[in-house]
Amino acid sequence: MYKVLIVDDELEIRLGLRLKIDWPSLGFHIAGEASNGKEALDFLAHEAIDVVLTDMNMPAMDGMAFLDACREQYPTLRTIVITGYEDFHYAKSAVRNHARDYLLKPVARDELAGAVTKVKQELDNERRSQDQESVIRWRLSQYYKEMKEHYIVQLVKEQPELDSFMRHRSRLFELDSWHTREVRFMAAGLRPKLATDGEPARTPDKFRLPFDILCREIADQFEGRVHAFRDAMYPGFMFFAVSAEDGVLNSISMALRDNVAAFMDFEIKLGEGQPVTGFESWKSGFLSALAAWNMPDTFKQQDTKTASGQSFLSENTMKLLERHVVRGELETFKREVGRELEEAFRSSQPAFVKTVFQLYLMLEPIAGEAGLSLEADEQLWLRPDMVLSLDTPEKALRFLSRIADKVIRLSADESGGEETRFIEAACHFIEENYMYDLNLTMIAEKFNYNPSYFSEMFKNKVGKTFIQYLNETRMTHAVRLLEDTALGLWDIAELTGFSNASYFSSRFKRMFGTSPSEYRQRKPASVKIDSDIPNK
Repeated sequence: MYKVLIVDDELEIRLGLRLKIDWPSLGFHIAGEASNGKEALDFLAHEAIDVVLTDMNMPAMDGMAFLDACREQYPTLRTIVITGYEDFHYAKSAVRNHARDYLLKPVARDELAGAVTKVKQELDNERRSQDQESVIRWRLSQYYKEMKEHYIVQLVKEQPELDSFMRHRSRLFELDSWHTREVRFMAAGLRPKLATDGEPARTPDKFRLPFDILCREIADQFEGRVHAFRDAMYPGFMFFAVSAEDGVLNSISMALRDNVAAFMDFEIKLGEGQPVTGFESWKSGFLSALAAWNMPDTFKQQDTKTASGQSFLSENTMKLLERHVVRGELETFKREVGRELEEAFRSSQPAFVKTVFQLYLMLEPIAGEAGLSLEADEQLWLRPDMVLSLDTPEKALRFLSRIADKVIRLSADESGGEETRFIEAACHFIEENYMYDLNLTMIAEKFNYNPSYFSEMFKNKVGKTFIQYLNETRMTHAVRLLEDTALGLWDIAELTGFSNASYFSSRFKRMFGTSPSEYRQRKPASVKIDSDIPNK
């Protein structure tokens, strides 16, 4: 609704204008009245108004003086002049001050409706333009980039169902076409530089930030055909989702190698994953890129299906093995893994190596969730050459079983503090996934608890209910969006996991005592957009 102020010194005229047309049906709300220009300026100083209907012949401050003041103080305000005097000076003043219409009293119903309808169309067009500009500016903002990258990481870590929420989020981040597009993932990491005469050895650890910046700048050059992202679990890597169009993968590979060599004096190693189609396949495509990066160079030229990026173990097999570890079924895990390793070993050496990496990449996040810090000689992705020493199924099984055994023992040894550890893990999961459709039953099942028991345990450990904690987490991020972006309430609600804008507004008012819109208006100084475009 656009806000209207009626300015006329006659009460009957003001009442008549209120009743002349159905203002709400035309998209307007009569926000107030004033009997002269001075009262009207006082009103405008305290409330934002979109349209003013004003008489010209008024005491204290007439319409001409009022229009002059409006043009100077409120240049975007729309004005419609309604007067009983067909006076040239009045008409000239109206034109000079860009009045949208000049109507003579008594104004006809259709004439008034036509005038305000034209003004509404103008306001609508301006609002659409502003909304589009806000969206463009937000898409350039750092926050948008962070949210988009977080969404991509979620896609490569889970196997999402493409429901309406996922479709909306994909459209919001301009990824909707990627669901049907063939995609290849690429893992990129710097190789340590060995010492030479006069030069000490150099490790990539201190060069992560420049490597990050360089990778993102190169990805941006491909204009939507490449998306760069990081995964916190692998801090030494940059990852790329690459549209599998002709030449794109080769072009970005060459650009990365050339620029890293020229500007960082390092050699880059790239792992190219198998082509996948559909968000539900992105996880396997991502893991295949990681596994390909970890493949020893001696296998690079071997023309086998698994060496080129295809996973050896099926997704169902991986889920079953993961379940054995989570449930503490070590012997069953060892028996199943041993059989898979034997089969891969008989197939080919590259297939065997790929299977070892695949199993390791399955165990690593389980260890992380359990709070287990792996030793340096257990972090296979940091030392891909180490896999060459695991040259038999027996050696590989001992290595993998040792990690699984540590995870299971840690869970058993900390049985007294197990509930606290799981609640901490649940809170971390909420922090990472607050924007999705979470519920208590889902979280309880993830950590193998009965929902009722988990609910009581969560309240006892955290000091608030699950839904209170979830809403507070979402609201923290919603406040950041209100302060740092020009997004509408509907987008903010969906980005932070609230079911709709109305529910978000009601929760916000209950928590802060004011509506989201009022909160944003009270904090004009904090509304900013971090744009990559320089100010003109």
